[in-house]
Amino acid sequence: MAVLMPEPQGTALGLTTVYADQYDPKLLFPISRNIGRDAIGDHDFIGTDIWRMYEFSWLNANGLPQAAEVDVFVPASSPSIIESKSLKLYQGSFAQTRFAGGAEQVAAILKRDLSNAAGAPVEVAVNTLDTWTPTIDDLPGELLEEAFPDVSITDFEVNPELLEKAPAAIDTDVKGNIRAAVWRTNLFRSLCPVTGQPDYASVSIALTGEAVDPRSLLKYLVSYRAHRGFHEQCVEQIFHDLRSRFTFTALEVQACFTRRGGIDINPYRSMSSKMPEFVIREGRQ
Repeated sequence: MAVLMPEPQGTALGLTTVYADQYDPKLLFPISRNIGRDAIGDHDFIGTDIWRMYEFSWLNANGLPQAAEVDVFVPASSPSIIESKSLKLYQGSFAQTRFAGGAEQVAAILKRDLSNAAGAPVEVAVNTLDTWTPTIDDLPGELLEEAFPDVSITDFEVNPELLEKAPAAIDTDVKGNIRAAVWRTNLFRSLCPVTGQPDYASVSIALTGEAVDPRSLLKYLVSYRAHRGFHEQCVEQIFHDLRSRFTFTALEVQACFTRRGGIDINPYRSMSSKMPEFVIREGRQ
């Protein structure tokens, strides 16, 4: 049965908006994580949401525009996420504001404001374009749609009942009752819970424990295609559905969503780690 996330109230999503160009932290709009977690019925998550802002700019003391890429690390333990359009509006409010202290001052302001909005300490890195050295890579794992191109799909709203244990005949890596596997897909799509706009992502799942049938895993991930949920809630629901149906000694779910409004969002959830081993920027990002 699909988990329906209630539509958050009071957001700027889908509304006609005036874009401010003078610094205004009041533009940030926090949304309680409990909205998504109550819908799932699970509040036990470890991890981080990694946000990247590619369209960040301000003025120096002389009025010369400065350009940067900004990385934001929001702990999954924070009581709130920051609604993405409000973050875009807040980002834009720096554009015509002078900051004599340069990138260090801007980073300190971002850290303060975003931590206040999230309700927990947030880490920020402001990378000016003369120092930023981006790298593009794939998420780890064997590509599911390449391994199972003939899979038949019938469910396009979340259906965790699709998840099945791997038959012994194909479960070739078993040592006792433990199997380690890493799978990924580039076919993930969900919908914004307010506007219905599509959100596309690559998703990687690393697990050690009972063997999940990878064909069923692909069917399950595709079943998000018409599901309304924020990026973080979708990743947490994937994590919950796997954890509640199989016995694992290790489980990690990592997603790289494509940009909207010059911002990409990359939630990571794990049984034991707050941060992924590698922070990946996918080619579509």
